[in-house]
Amino acid sequence: MAGEIPDLEALERTGTGKGAARQARRDGMVPGIVFGGDNDPLPINLPFNKLLKMLKAGRFKSTLFNMKVDGHDDVRVICRDVQRDVVKDLPTHVDFMRLRRTTKINLFIGVDVEGEDVSPGLKKGGVLSLVRPEVELVVTAGDIPESISIDVSEAEVGDSITISSVTLPAGAKPTIDRDFVIATITAPSGLRSSENEEGAEDEAEEATTEEGGEE
Repeated sequence: MAGEIPDLEALERTGTGKGAARQARRDGMVPGIVFGGDNDPLPINLPFNKLLKMLKAGRFKSTLFNMKVDGHDDVRVICRDVQRDVVKDLPTHVDFMRLRRTTKINLFIGVDVEGEDVSPGLKKGGVLSLVRPEVELVVTAGDIPESISIDVSEAEVGDSITISSVTLPAGAKPTIDRDFVIATITAPSGLRSSENEEGAEDEAEEATTEEGGEE
């Protein structure tokens, strides 16, 4: 979750320029740079296989990392660019930006559900569906929530829980400027089938009654 900031270990890259970058790639590393804040830019190398795995996992550019480089203080960073080989589509260079505590960033925050044990809709057999198990928010780097909570304690079958019903942490706001759905409570498939059958029977009875009345 967002509150559990993952570590990203890197090596300081000695030497700069295309020659040093090419050597890094030959050594199974991806060159990168850490910039911003009050410190000078720091050239780094990242293990190619580990970086590729993280990129394939998704949302690399919207994940806050705690970067660890030997000889330097840990720093919170976020990826600002991943350059790729135009043919192989593999990473060739990565740019990271240091964050101040007051920096605003976009992050996906996990959704917790409260009140499931007392929800009337769930007690009737309704099914809770998390349409958005994570919500993208604009947050302050120094005050990132571990999660946001939705309350279904009064939700009935057919109800939807939207972002407008969620109390967001101070300073946080959704990146989507509309009242979108986070979760729904729907009737179980068996109940829906039963209702459909009953509806069909009612229609058939009405049709039969109307035909009988015309004679």
